[in-house]
Amino acid sequence: MRLSLIALPFLSLIASTAHAQGDDGAGWWAHVQALANDGMEGRGTGTPGYDRAADYVIAQFKALGLKPAGVDGYKQPVAFVEQRIEADRSSAALVGPQGEVALAVPGDLIFSGSGGPVPESIDAPMVFAGYGLHLPEVGHDDFAGLDLKGKIVVVLSGGPADISGALKSHARSERSQWLAAQGALGLITLVTPGQVEIPWVRRVALAGAPALYFADDAMRETKLPFLNAQFDPARSAQFFAGTGKDFAAIAAAADASAPVASFPLALRFKAQVAATRRDLSSPNLVAVMPGSDPTLKAEHVVLSAHLDGYGIGTPIKGDAIYNGAFDNASGVASLLEIARALKASKVKPKRSILFTIVTAEEKGLLGARYFAGRPTVPAKSIVADLNFDMALPIFPMTSVTPIGYDQSSLGKDAEVVSAQMNLPITPDPFPDRNVFIRSDQYAFIREGIPALFFKYGFKAGTPEAATEKAWRANIYHSPFDDLNQPVLPAETAKLNAYVTAVTLRVANAAARPAWNEDSFFKRFAK
Repeated sequence: MRLSLIALPFLSLIASTAHAQGDDGAGWWAHVQALANDGMEGRGTGTPGYDRAADYVIAQFKALGLKPAGVDGYKQPVAFVEQRIEADRSSAALVGPQGEVALAVPGDLIFSGSGGPVPESIDAPMVFAGYGLHLPEVGHDDFAGLDLKGKIVVVLSGGPADISGALKSHARSERSQWLAAQGALGLITLVTPGQVEIPWVRRVALAGAPALYFADDAMRETKLPFLNAQFDPARSAQFFAGTGKDFAAIAAAADASAPVASFPLALRFKAQVAATRRDLSSPNLVAVMPGSDPTLKAEHVVLSAHLDGYGIGTPIKGDAIYNGAFDNASGVASLLEIARALKASKVKPKRSILFTIVTAEEKGLLGARYFAGRPTVPAKSIVADLNFDMALPIFPMTSVTPIGYDQSSLGKDAEVVSAQMNLPITPDPFPDRNVFIRSDQYAFIREGIPALFFKYGFKAGTPEAATEKAWRANIYHSPFDDLNQPVLPAETAKLNAYVTAVTLRVANAAARPAWNEDSFFKRFAK
């Protein structure tokens, strides 16, 4: 049964009643139902559905007694430009001695509209840059010796096994900005068939969704138009025609995390990219629970989760509403439950707790980047970020994976709580998925703030890994991430309790969290 807007007050009552009855996870699930029902229309950034969901969250903040900490009450408005690629007016081709090979847009090639305005026209040579990782600090640079100026750079998924997943993720996040600074015109990303996370047909279905970039160009990654695109994994060998190189062998090396050479490609890339643009605004939501210590209350521990989803998109089996129940109504619901637990706790946080519900995560972590770069509290007062995003309650939680635990003293806090709660820490089972940069904690890390991103723990090759992989392949970023899928609310209640304990430990420690001495990210500390 799908829930309507009429159900919202009733759901709030369910949440309150569930706590009184001690019903593990029922209050959390009631919030998810409120935020992911069809009446919220997928909570697309800048849409009425997002605004309705924001109203629900603000009502919960008020009911919990949390104080406004935005610039307009609980809100911090963020100005964007929405850019929509018009596939029917766009084209692309690979050009070689035998002429042009047309590429279907978006069937073969998906142009990204994020980052900034797309270039209207490109005709340029291409160069293959292996994994596309610029990490001279650890002795690895796929771009070394390549002439990048005026080129389209083609890179492949994966990376050397002896470089941490966090570091590889960081390099991927920064490379468009770095390449643009070297004079490159664009970046085309290939994924080996063995590393596909979401089937290509599903990516094509999402290709018509609009992208966003900051209206304030000072906040953008690149100042000039720069092309970003993805290519169909099944057809990637086309890029290597005329080079004498075997793409199957290159892909096999990448799948084994073996060295992958960089070299010029024989073909040119030619494209016309048509786009429409409009201005829109969408708010972050910020509330504060003031700390109990006269001195430490001036410092803030941020708890973050994104409210936005994919909104209304390409219908799949007749359903066009991308409800985003687990991604990420679940994370927002967890923050509301943690706030409730902290209010009820006999141990009060000494530092202030900043509940930051951000917008436009699905558009490139934009809401979090805006808040982290322009916080509504003094920037130096933020000591840590603890982030929730798509913790999947689809199998029992027997361990926890706090992404980033090996980078700062927050890992020690997580370890202590793990020992107390018998929830051992499991390392990230798939470090090349870029999880470290794919949620809002990364925006805080870039500002020098230690952070953790909480996931259910599991190991590669286990039944839990197979269940999680199937969910990503069939449900993730689709209309089927709705209220009708199987869910284990009591398992998320365990994770909420875990993060509540970590929050209290960080908030009440005598010293601020600190980066580990050997952490690459220590350099961002201010």
